[in-house]
Amino acid sequence: MHYGLDIGGSKIALGVFDSDRTLQWERRIVTPHESYSAFLAAIAGLVHEADTRTGERGSVGIGIPGMPVTADGTLYAANLPAASGRALRADLCALFGRDVRLDNDANCFALSEAWDDEFARYPLVMGLILGTGVGGGLVINGKSIPGHSYITGEFGHIRLPVDALEILGRDIPLLRCGCGQLGCIENYLSGHGFAWLYNHFYDQSLNAPEIIALWEQGDEGARAHVARYVELLAACLGTILTIVDLDLLVIGGGLSNFAALTTLLSDRLPRRLLPVARVPRIERARHGDAGGMRGAAFLHLTD
Repeated sequence: MHYGLDIGGSKIALGVFDSDRTLQWERRIVTPHESYSAFLAAIAGLVHEADTRTGERGSVGIGIPGMPVTADGTLYAANLPAASGRALRADLCALFGRDVRLDNDANCFALSEAWDDEFARYPLVMGLILGTGVGGGLVINGKSIPGHSYITGEFGHIRLPVDALEILGRDIPLLRCGCGQLGCIENYLSGHGFAWLYNHFYDQSLNAPEIIALWEQGDEGARAHVARYVELLAACLGTILTIVDLDLLVIGGGLSNFAALTTLLSDRLPRRLLPVARVPRIERARHGDAGGMRGAAFLHLTD
């Protein structure tokens, strides 16, 4: 059995998967913040319960926000203060007496989608999260590529390309990002950025679902806004796809619920690519909230 834990600031989700990658059992608990010992005990309790239910010692994989293993072997995760700065992987390996694998939660999302039964035939897969922020991961031949500092999929911190100035106007404000830089695409392509752009051009504060509802009703402003957003998304992806010639792009996060997005993007991407380039297959994520624990469980299938 393969155990996948998706650990976030508010909850820890455990999924138990069999050798066919089918979910057999899952459980969620609140993430402890009071102490590191309580944090470890919570994870240990879930793994022990899974061992008892399955009658075996399953493999353990964990998806976690931030940098799972820094240069000194410790975790960096700002929203997990009880565990950040601790040697989490080493401590869990010792606690369970087995190999525990950690990866960034966005990489686990990408890995989960790349191991989908339909998508597994694609050698080079990118998962792109368009949600509260913009992130994702790369998977090559079924294996996550986290990079030296686990930032391979931090697409949101690429700066706006020069094409964006033609799409949005040369007077577009360069917003300050949480990373400290100006003009990161996360501030324009995330769910919040989608709404910010609408407010910028139409001086009306609506959230993404409200704007999409107007688009579906044929509202002229919403239609123009979505066209502008997709053009910007295509321009930003054009840069990425020139470096990484994908077979499959899977879009997750809240904006993936906008079903028309994949078709609109496919139509606008060709003009942003080299003439010889092919638009990759573009699909919405198949596994939703379960993606983090699925991908974490599959970290042991990548050998």
